[in-house]
Amino acid sequence: MGQTILIAGAGHAGGSAAAMLRQLGWQETITLIGEEPIGPYQRPPLSKAWLTGDETAETVALRPAGFYAAADIGLRLETRVIAIDRAARTVALSDGDVLSYDILILALGARPRPLPVPGAALQLRSIADADRLKAALRPGARLAIAGGGFIGLEVAASARALGAEVTIIEREDRILARVACPLLSDFFHARHQARGVRIIAGAHVAALEGIGGGIAGIRLHDGRLIECDSVLAATGAVPNDAIARAAGLSCDNGIIVDLAARTDDPAIFAIGDCTRRPLPLYGRMGRLESVPNALEQARQAAGQICGKPPPAPEVPWFWSDQYDLRLQIAGLPFGATAFAVRGDIGAGTFALFHLAADGTVQAVEAVNAAAEFMGGRRIILRRKQLTRARIEDMSVSMQQLAA
Repeated sequence: MGQTILIAGAGHAGGSAAAMLRQLGWQETITLIGEEPIGPYQRPPLSKAWLTGDETAETVALRPAGFYAAADIGLRLETRVIAIDRAARTVALSDGDVLSYDILILALGARPRPLPVPGAALQLRSIADADRLKAALRPGARLAIAGGGFIGLEVAASARALGAEVTIIEREDRILARVACPLLSDFFHARHQARGVRIIAGAHVAALEGIGGGIAGIRLHDGRLIECDSVLAATGAVPNDAIARAAGLSCDNGIIVDLAARTDDPAIFAIGDCTRRPLPLYGRMGRLESVPNALEQARQAAGQICGKPPPAPEVPWFWSDQYDLRLQIAGLPFGATAFAVRGDIGAGTFALFHLAADGTVQAVEAVNAAAEFMGGRRIILRRKQLTRARIEDMSVSMQQLAA
């Protein structure tokens, strides 16, 4: 008999791994197991164009509906893996079936971190979640968002485009506190306020208050009541590593993998938001929640399984669209001690280069500055050292900086 690959999780990582295995020549059985009623799709639009009606199930699908049958990839939808028996090499499914595997790829994703208070707050992870949120957004509706990270700010921008009133409650002393530097936080804070978004920083939710079975407001820790019709919890995500832990795989804020996306069981790989992986450019481990990371780890796993050379190392990168602003971040600012500003912050076209003490560029945060983002990725990958003066000199082109 041939070898069977099971992929637990039909999100961006799992769907991409299945397709890449076929592209690399894997001719034996592949079964993709997903808990939603539809096949793999892109999640980033859910906080943006899906809410405003500019995307549909067809446009967000990773691949056309007929792709999986044509590629002989089995789809088991509306079910999920609930347990792994590593000795028997089987998985138990939520519908009662037990499937055997020779190779198992865990693409389990992450789940929204719930608010630590009782009540019916909305979350945003799936198309079904996005549809519930979309139904609450209309002219004059009052939306409170707990969390001022990427998801919270993207939803705020979409909600304002739909005419809803928006209040963001952020526990830290600034929005984007966990993902961006203070200067960038200040920039986005001002842009959202200019669009009518109310931002309350340094506050956290003490309770959700209701009336007639619905939401009436958020009670803050200092006693203030923020009146609203609906609440979105946008307070980060937790890796879905419970079944891996129960199976005895090493986990630490995610399933621990190597640069081939292998766990400590040679028959099991893990990819995407559920993993904690090496970050060789920075000499440490980390968990990355991004589409680029999902694709990179899918390539790593597929290449290893098919006996291909490992893919070239990549610089971590992320993006966020808010109003007419595109934020693109390359790299991670570990060890950065200074930064240089290239461009015009007031005009909303600029990039922040984060530098280590020796001038090595660790990260670049670019707003409406695609050339700086692309050049920054090349600079970071090469571990190039630059001076602040040279970066800020606009007579020096990005091509020259990255050379």
